Amino acid sequence: MPLVQINASGDQPELSGQMPLARALAGQIRALPDGAPIVVLLHGYKFSPFRACIDPHSSILSLQPRPRARTLSWPRHLGFGRGKRDEGLCIAFGWEAHGLFWRAYREAERAGQALAELLDMIAGLTDRPVDIVCHSLGARVALSGIARARGAQIGRVILMAAAEFQSAAAGSLLSPAGQKAEFINIISRENDMFDLVVERLLQPFGRTKRALGDGLMEAAGNWLDIQIDHPEARAALGCLGHRIAEPTRRICHWSGYLRPGMLAFYSELIRNREHLSMPRLRTTLPVNRDRRWSRLFAVPELALPLSLLRNASS
Repeated sequence: MPLVQINASGDQPELSGQMPLARALAGQIRALPDGAPIVVLLHGYKFSPFRACIDPHSSILSLQPRPRARTLSWPRHLGFGRGKRDEGLCIAFGWEAHGLFWRAYREAERAGQALAELLDMIAGLTDRPVDIVCHSLGARVALSGIARARGAQIGRVILMAAAEFQSAAAGSLLSPAGQKAEFINIISRENDMFDLVVERLLQPFGRTKRALGDGLMEAAGNWLDIQIDHPEARAALGCLGHRIAEPTRRICHWSGYLRPGMLAFYSELIRNREHLSMPRLRTTLPVNRDRRWSRLFAVPELALPLSLLRNASS
């Protein structure tokens, strides 16, 4: 089975099924050939594995998702479910992200503890690194879990439009598991409005924290920001063999996985990290990035109100 469904039950990981989690994972990991990856997928806001209509296991974390807007199979586009022996093990991790945003943000930290338990459990079964692909509030789950993990071996962490603060990422980078991992932070000026919402909803009386959409300018060598709507960045990725479609919207929270070419790029990051090594990515991709609101300022009729937004976010 290339896909295992696990949910955060409070602060503990729980298998969808009757078999004990540790025994199920042991059997799956034992069957993996050398070099096959283990990948954990984390959804973002508004999903819940405990509500059928918004269950991520029948949507983006499924091999055959229900047809609906903004839905495509992350596992299949990342190379799972194709019947190949070396495709690896995909763990779809569900958590309660439904309801008010601030409540889901708080729940994400508790789900992070469940993720840490899962990562440590895997570390007790194998010395293979675990890669993580996450979107939106799923990034908070990932960063929280990595910071709390005791003996986990983390490979690459791909953060798409992370709904989390720079300070949380810095803390995760300093943790034992975080120091050994490689973080790829996928950002876009299409997500500026959502970054502002995160900053205002979660710290309404302060202006000290910035969302990860601004990247980490002075991050460690194992952190890399990639602005996917920057023409130079897309050209550089094209030189590496990955053609990323041009942005078609000025505001979009889901372009990190809906944009044609993105999930194929992530698959290569996981499955061919020698070709896409961190040093090669650093030397190929541009250092400069567009300023916040630069995409929206290009629309004349929106210039005045958005200038006020820019002042509010500075």
